[in-house]
Parts: sequence; C-alpha cells; structure tokens
Amino acid sequence: MTTDLRTQGRVLLPIARAAISTALGCPQQAAEDAPWLQAHGACFVTLTQQQRLRGCIGTLQVHRSLLQDLKSNAVAAALHDPRFLPLNIVELDHTEVEVSLLSPMQSLQFDDEAQALAQLQPGVHGVVFSYRHYRSTFLPQVWEQLPDTADFMAQLKRKAGLPANFWAAEVQLQSYTVCKWRERDAPDPASEVAP
Repeated sequence: MTTDLRTQGRVLLPIARAAISTALGCPQQAAEDAPWLQAHGACFVTLTQQQRLRGCIGTLQVHRSLLQDLKSNAVAAALHDPRFLPLNIVELDHTEVEVSLLSPMQSLQFDDEAQALAQLQPGVHGVVFSYRHYRSTFLPQVWEQLPDTADFMAQLKRKAGLPANFWAAEVQLQSYTVCKWRERDAPDPASEVAP
C-alpha cells in the first residue's frame, strides 16, 4: 500500500466505528472508496472503555479484502467477543476504537523455550502460540501490560488453555508486527494546516 500511515488511520477508524454503529441499529456512513481497501489484508479491532479492554477480535491469516476484514472484525469485537456482553448503542459513545493492521507471519525457529524467548522483541512482535489444537495470540500492544518476555509467554500459554509453565517440542511460534491507529491519537483534520 502506497498510502501514508496517517491517511490509512483516518480511513480505517471511521469505517470500523460506522460498521459497529450500523450493527447496533444506528446506521452511519464512512468513506470506503480508497482503492487500497480492496487489497487483501488482515487486521484486529480492539475496543476499550477508559483504557480497559471491552472487546478484541481479528484475523491472523489474510483471506479477504481489508475492507471486509475490518468491518467484520469491528462488529465481532463489539458483539461477539465471548469474554464480554455485547456492546450496546449507549456504550458506543464512550468506547474507543483501535485498528491494528498485521504484517505477514514469520515462523520462529528454536530448540527450546529460552531460544524462543530470546527472539521476541518486546513492544514490537505480536506472537501466535500453537500446540496441537491449542492456539492463542497477543498483539504487540500487550507488551505494555506484560513487558517481561517470560511473563508474556506464560500468559500467552494460559490464553491458549495451557499451564503457564507448559512447553513441548511441538510448540510452534509465529511473530508479526502491526501498524496501529487509535481514535484518541488521530489528529483532528480541522486542526491541521495544509502545506
């Protein structure tokens, strides 16, 4: 995508909010005509209230247009995250939307957990943990709450449904990075001066 990152955020955030509002019965419009939205992409949509998680759903593997992925994940984060009750229209006004656009996955090569941990870059890498049918992921933003690599991995294993101290030779890890945009960080277009 050749569009600059700030422009992407200004396009993606309103689309996500409009999709949620429309799903809650209060239709909103957002510009969806940027050509790069039709390219295949994978994203996560995170909802917070007073900086506390309120919903987060996303896609790890690219399989549809970024526009479709964004709208679907926005609605799913609001209404179908099993950790929370569905969002209601009254809550939407004090819910912040964040969009994370994922890079392609990179498989990590390691012989043991210590080698795996040594490859992770706190604050940079999102991680997918896989072992048989157990799977979980943390976005890079989770490092803000879990800055220690061992703690990060322990909680990732717990999220997958395994003990924090679990390890096996069949464990697979993939890393990825994100470009993220939060509504509170988005500049007000009216406050920007044209060059």
